[in-house]
Amino acid sequence: MRLAVLADIHGNIHALQAVAAKLEELQPDVVIVNGDLINAVPFSNEVVDFLRTTDWSVIRGNHEFYYLDFVAGRAPESWQDPERWGQLHWLIDHLCSENGTYLAALPDDVAYYFPQSEPFRVAHGVPGNNRMGFINRTPAAEIISQIRDISQATFVNAHSHRQIDRLVSVEPRHDEESGGDPFFLLENKGERSSPFTWHLINPGSVGLPLNGDWRAQFAIMESISPTAIPGGWRASHYRIAYDRRPALAAYEASGMKAAGGVISELFYWELVTAQPEIVCFFQWKRANLPPGVYTFQDEFDAYKRATGREAYIRQRDPLLVGGF
Repeated sequence: MRLAVLADIHGNIHALQAVAAKLEELQPDVVIVNGDLINAVPFSNEVVDFLRTTDWSVIRGNHEFYYLDFVAGRAPESWQDPERWGQLHWLIDHLCSENGTYLAALPDDVAYYFPQSEPFRVAHGVPGNNRMGFINRTPAAEIISQIRDISQATFVNAHSHRQIDRLVSVEPRHDEESGGDPFFLLENKGERSSPFTWHLINPGSVGLPLNGDWRAQFAIMESISPTAIPGGWRASHYRIAYDRRPALAAYEASGMKAAGGVISELFYWELVTAQPEIVCFFQWKRANLPPGVYTFQDEFDAYKRATGREAYIRQRDPLLVGGF
């Protein structure tokens, strides 16, 4: 059994098309899309339109919930602020209602049980929390604290926009207090084999990688014996080059950049650098500016002056320096 796992497309139809072309060559038995189909790049409708024509298995991510919570009136009042949330407002104005209905009906996590294969679980974050992401240097104990209730030995995560292939284990305790239960320190969550090992896989991001490599990323999972790899699945990671210039040019042409302000510009930066520009801005803001004094745009302008990040982006922007 060979599966393709995609995640974090984020409205980047050009990256998705490049991955789809590679999948035509690889011919996996099943394709799974693990959330965040929309937002960030100005082609969310095109991405959802494409996915609706396929037989791929699709799971919802946190960006789907940003859209769904806003249109259903569940969003906090602060989300009405057009300076901070203009990117989301643009998305809501442009995503067609049929595609919104499609997103509303997607599952949040799925356990798969394919014939002659070990079961595995897929969620954008973790079950019950679609914003929980991991990176390769996340301590194993921190990962285990979040996935300890997942009974399947293979867990496919997304959200962090970074490719991961890790084994994490709970070691047993054999003292009188624990009774040999390896999960005793994890709030005694139940009897399991000892030790219990999870295989954590993240396919990376198709549309907006944040691991320093701008190429569209995904994974192929192959069913193997669980004696070879715990959980019975081998992951191979792929990175596919494509032309980013149409996506970058669309920020201005579509009106997203004007409507979305700071956040749209930071998404643009992330498409250029494949680095976590939004997180870095918010970290700098918290460390250097008093809260509630400046406008959001003024805070971003101060960030650009202090860090020189805008010049760094311009030196790497394919629309300015050429290349893909």
